Amino acid sequence: MTDRIKVSRIAIYAHHGLHPEEARLGQRFFVSLDCALDLGEAARNDDWHASVCYAELTERATRVTLDRRFRTIEGLADAIATDVLATFPLVDAVTVQVEKPGAPVPAIIDGVMVEITRRRAPSGNASS
Repeated sequence: MTDRIKVSRIAIYAHHGLHPEEARLGQRFFVSLDCALDLGEAARNDDWHASVCYAELTERATRVTLDRRFRTIEGLADAIATDVLATFPLVDAVTVQVEKPGAPVPAIIDGVMVEITRRRAPSGNASS
């Protein structure tokens, strides 16, 4: 699939991480989505109903990020990918990036990031 909808660097303040300070104080995260889907009908007919709403993608990623606490950004990324595939049947695959600029590591870094890709199984269920 060559068609994509991308939402880049949604800034969300949340309380994820292993350390008690991260749970208590929280920090900024950036979430990016790269959705693979067929946009042919939407493009040919100039029909937004044949596409996926960027605002809804953003709202879903934000809701997953805020609704529960994750110890790892890997778990957060997987939960967002699972939600996107469950919520948007037009999306065939999604790549989720979660950036943690304030990661508590003993070095001077811009941050850490994980990226995962999940694809819809042929039967319509999500898979790795």
